[in-house]
Amino acid sequence: MASKKTVVELVALQCSECKRKNYTTEKNRRNTQEKLELNKYCPYDRKHTLHKETKIK
Repeated sequence: MASKKTVVELVALQCSECKRKNYTTEKNRRNTQEKLELNKYCPYDRKHTLHKETKIK
């Protein structure tokens, strides 16, 4: 059976420079419909970079 979609969804944050998925977070779909974009620390680049929302496999 297919599960019912919930209001809060789990998303991954992908680094815009190295393209690795470094973080996971929760997003409320009712409050924010657009994709998340946050400045987070990338341990592979060792600096703060822009991380964009992607799906979790």
